[in-house]
Amino acid sequence: MKMDLTDTTSSKINNALVQGRRAIGTPAVGMVLTLVIVTDEEHAYDALKAANDASREHPSRKLVVIKRVSRSPRDRAKARLDAEVRVGTSAGTGETVVLRLYGDVIDHAQSVVLPLLLPDAPVVVWWPVGSPVDPHEDPLGALGQRRVTDAYAAEDPVKELSARSAHYTPGDTDLAWARITPWRSMLAAALDQQHAGVVSAEVEGEGYNPSAELLALWLADRLGVPVRRTVSDGPGLTAVRLETKAGPVVLGRPDGSLATLSMPGQPDRAVALQRRETAELLAEELRRLDPDDIYQSALKYGVDRLNHAPAAKAPATEAAPAPADAEAPGSEEKAAPAASPAPAKKAGGGKKAAGK
Repeated sequence: MKMDLTDTTSSKINNALVQGRRAIGTPAVGMVLTLVIVTDEEHAYDALKAANDASREHPSRKLVVIKRVSRSPRDRAKARLDAEVRVGTSAGTGETVVLRLYGDVIDHAQSVVLPLLLPDAPVVVWWPVGSPVDPHEDPLGALGQRRVTDAYAAEDPVKELSARSAHYTPGDTDLAWARITPWRSMLAAALDQQHAGVVSAEVEGEGYNPSAELLALWLADRLGVPVRRTVSDGPGLTAVRLETKAGPVVLGRPDGSLATLSMPGQPDRAVALQRRETAELLAEELRRLDPDDIYQSALKYGVDRLNHAPAAKAPATEAAPAPADAEAPGSEEKAAPAASPAPAKKAGGGKKAAGK
């Protein structure tokens, strides 16, 4: 059941919700939370579809806030609120209210949303795109116990992670963090079977992928070892290599679907590591409403402390093996300048640095 309300108020929207529940024969409210989705018209359909799919696991009232930009000064000066109220099968599991804000009311979106929140139920605010720099200080973000962003949708995801770290408040989380949950679980299980200590690690994935950065931050923070971040063609994360005293532990996923786990003294194992849809990621974040301390610790570690490097490809000029004395201490520093050709004995030092 769908009802359209033009130039309306929050009170009229609440009345429409009650009438809709009575019309379909479900007067009781059986929802566990309120999900506030702050988006634009371009991404509203995909965001609402993901929220409807996630509501099968978490029945909720979904409030979609769309701030419409008026073209003329006259229209911008006039405040207006339009709403679509959906109940029943058209709203997934729960209720959906699509709010379109015009004019001055855009700056007071929290005043529209506040009367529509479910009483005595947690509130989660989700920005599929265009999240604020400090979600907790945002007027809508201040209404939620949890604030979900997605660094992958930012123009510069790595810079976005630095901003998230600087303005982190307990309750903040990111879908880029949820994307690496299967990787973290698999790596933790693999290390439980290895009694040798980890010496170093390498995370390989496509460039500008915040999930790869977060996985590298998590490994560096939890293991206390240097972690190298290298770039591949993707899709997404492609491999994690852990150098242990007993040998390398490698979890590789070159096709974005099936991964292979290689461990010292054991045969290779195929592991299902499918890339997940937004609905699954959102449902995972809605399972917990307490602050994620592990995410906070990894985020606070700092992206700038990682060793970033391109994909390891040896240049043609370094194809010939270097003399043994090229690995003397200090050769890496001497081979760093790339503008002038280096002697053959120093080229080996540069090659060694690229493979660290």
